[in-house]
Amino acid sequence: MASVTKVSILDYFNIVFEGENGKIESNCKACGTRIQAKRSVTSNFVTHLKRKHQAMYDDFVKRKDMKREGFSSGSVHNFTTNGGNTRYTLPISTRVGVGGGGGGGGAGGAGTLEAGTGGGSGGGVTKFDRHDPRQVLISEAIAKMVVRDLQPVSIVENQGFRELLQLLEPRYTPEPQHYINSQLLPAYVYQAQLATRQALASAHALSLSLDLWRGLAGATSGYVGVTCHFLTSDWQMHSALLACLPLTGGSSGNRVLSDFDEVCHSHGVSGRAFRVVADYFLAAATTAKPCCLPGFLVEPFLANGPNEEGGEEVDNGNNVEGGIRNGDGGEEEEWEDLWAQGLGVSRVDCFSRSLEQCVREGLRACPQITSTLSKAACFYNYITSAVPPEKLSQVFDGPGLSTRAPGNSLPVARDWAAQLKVLRRLLDSVEFLEEVSGPGQVALGASERGLLRDLTDTLEPFTEAWDMVQGDRRADTRTDRHVSISLALPCVLGLRKHLSETSTPHCPALLVGLSQAVERRLAPVLEDPLYITATTLDPQFKLTWSSNPEWHRQVLIEELSKHSTGSSPAEPHTNLHPQSQTPPAAAPSPASSLSRPCKLFSFIKQRPTTQAKSLEQELAVYLREEPTDEEAVHYWQRKAIDFPLLAHVAKRAFTIPACGTAVASIFATAERCLRPEIGRVLPKNLETLIYLKANYRLLWT
Repeated sequence: MASVTKVSILDYFNIVFEGENGKIESNCKACGTRIQAKRSVTSNFVTHLKRKHQAMYDDFVKRKDMKREGFSSGSVHNFTTNGGNTRYTLPISTRVGVGGGGGGGGAGGAGTLEAGTGGGSGGGVTKFDRHDPRQVLISEAIAKMVVRDLQPVSIVENQGFRELLQLLEPRYTPEPQHYINSQLLPAYVYQAQLATRQALASAHALSLSLDLWRGLAGATSGYVGVTCHFLTSDWQMHSALLACLPLTGGSSGNRVLSDFDEVCHSHGVSGRAFRVVADYFLAAATTAKPCCLPGFLVEPFLANGPNEEGGEEVDNGNNVEGGIRNGDGGEEEEWEDLWAQGLGVSRVDCFSRSLEQCVREGLRACPQITSTLSKAACFYNYITSAVPPEKLSQVFDGPGLSTRAPGNSLPVARDWAAQLKVLRRLLDSVEFLEEVSGPGQVALGASERGLLRDLTDTLEPFTEAWDMVQGDRRADTRTDRHVSISLALPCVLGLRKHLSETSTPHCPALLVGLSQAVERRLAPVLEDPLYITATTLDPQFKLTWSSNPEWHRQVLIEELSKHSTGSSPAEPHTNLHPQSQTPPAAAPSPASSLSRPCKLFSFIKQRPTTQAKSLEQELAVYLREEPTDEEAVHYWQRKAIDFPLLAHVAKRAFTIPACGTAVASIFATAERCLRPEIGRVLPKNLETLIYLKANYRLLWT
């Protein structure tokens, strides 16, 4: 290869810091090792490649030799294009490209831009070997892109994509689709499984989540995902998707439970899970649609209805005939019975999903609000397309709220909570927006504004609870965010109080529907000993929420007694292995091994003998302390010595998530844009992409 481009050893390193006097810090692109040196003295970098990456060093030497040969033979001449701008200088080779290899145009073209974009091997470009570090890095980057964005692997066969790769790195040999599907992605799956099994082997406590995506056409009727939430020996909370399995030959509850048992057994967590989060009403649903405000802020490519490829609309709550259920009522009861038989008392509902279901049922109980929201949506769509962005930013831009994706006209508010915030901003500035949008456009009447104001005021505490528990998980599934169920009980108390004190003259049916949904789906946690225990062991709450502290204290002691001894409910999924719950014995001091009192330490006062505290004593001392805003897991890591019995129960209770899982969000994404009949992705490949995307943080961060 002959080129005027400078050959630098720094091409093989990523510069992460550049200081004064030319000092730089760089990470090796192959192994990540950080090396410090000066730009003018690069011997450290050359030595690293020579010792650690011989192939990369040989490539560096070869490039330098080829550059010398090119200059000495006079085979490189320059000409300028683009109006004489030397920034775009193209080398001219004396060779003649044949068959498009390296030619600037057709066969026999002489111009070349680093071997051009031709598909052949002409132009003197030496392609990377498959095991070359640079080849491996680019292939991994492509695989990460496919996984991160849930792209069909077939994208690597697209001509435009290959031309882009050829322009960026002519020496790279594009990997075929078959190689990525059969070799590269399975290798990443193996790495994730190995890392997960190693982490779970030493986990002190864990709980599981069971997610379903049903209703697909074809041989694969859906997918089941099993996520593990575990606490490590150093009190770090992590989550990992254990498996994503296709549902074939029907998706009955017995089949799902059988797959669940198989996953637990293969990962060594069978019998170790403290609780299993599984929602029977979502299991009865046939789609993974998110809840949205009726007719408001639906993404345009979804709002147009079923597309040509078989896509579906998101659930906007408009299906009044569907009642308050997500699926057929009889099927929901059937799944509830199956969960009760298969999971028993170890099963708990996901709090964030129950909260979302309450909002969905409340909206469906008030069908007259749909037309008003549709009108508000039309007004919003008009102003966001007609009003200058600098004026819109005065209304919609703010912390945690963005109405449009950068450089895109599509709204990014995808769920009911984000849409409600946009609607509230619109109502707060409706006069200003009507003024800047011009006369004659869609205007909201006084009664319509009153109805929408009732809606936003009534749902505001629901939004606050959603933000605390769920957050913006869809923004980046790599975030290992875990919110425990200790927040559930205070949220339910706050929602009940809010609904009892609220009046909605414009939409009374909304208030009634929300109240009934909260009593049916959320109120049972107020009497559940598990939730009482988790909330009390959260140092920011303790018993400050209780209206009857003595009764709750007795419930707490009974629940703590069941778990502090290492016992658990007599269910197949909750019996914990004793070795997984017994902390390692502390190493004795060298002085403690002496057979008689040590004269050397006779000047030290004898420590008073302390008797082990009972569970009641630990609880009394813990509750006497003032509540603190310290994160619960960090608090119990620090207090494990003072309250060992309480800490033993706390670390198990806090593994139960109140928020949804990463795989549930991925199911919702795949439901609308990566169905096999739309993206032409094989079910097995889709299963692999979902698994790797859910474990992205485990693999690549």
